[in-house]
Amino acid sequence: MKSHAKTHVLVVGLVALFAAGAAFAAVHVAGTVRTAHNATLNTTILVDQNGRTLYHITTDKGGNITCSGACATIWPPLVVPKGTKPTAGPGITKSKLGTVKRPDGRIQVTYAGLTLYRYSGDSKAGQAKGEGFEKLWYVSDSSGKLVKKAVSSGGYGY
Repeated sequence: MKSHAKTHVLVVGLVALFAAGAAFAAVHVAGTVRTAHNATLNTTILVDQNGRTLYHITTDKGGNITCSGACATIWPPLVVPKGTKPTAGPGITKSKLGTVKRPDGRIQVTYAGLTLYRYSGDSKAGQAKGEGFEKLWYVSDSSGKLVKKAVSSGGYGY
């Protein structure tokens, strides 16, 4: 009976260790930025670890975050846990990656000084439905320049 209890404790401990490792791995890649070719825009753009397009709002300047609250619900910022750094994936210049503290205290990823967001209207990798939205939201290329090709009509961007 005593041996059975030790085995049970060992199994529970290993499961907890595995779960903690998986959680750490998920957090670790959460701030990964890489590049991918986007067929719609016909250029190489910044994407997150899941291939989702990353955007910048042109009103964010000099570390001043203008997209918060309801805006950040529609345009979720790419964030990393406090004390960690974003990860440079394929096609990314590591020295261009940085972070800025958001009004809510979270740490947002930047690239070449541009704050990075996803768009809730993009439901899968490769979509760039937020490009040109309200003439404020644009995709960035791997050099850190905004891609200003397709301009969508207005609406409720935030």
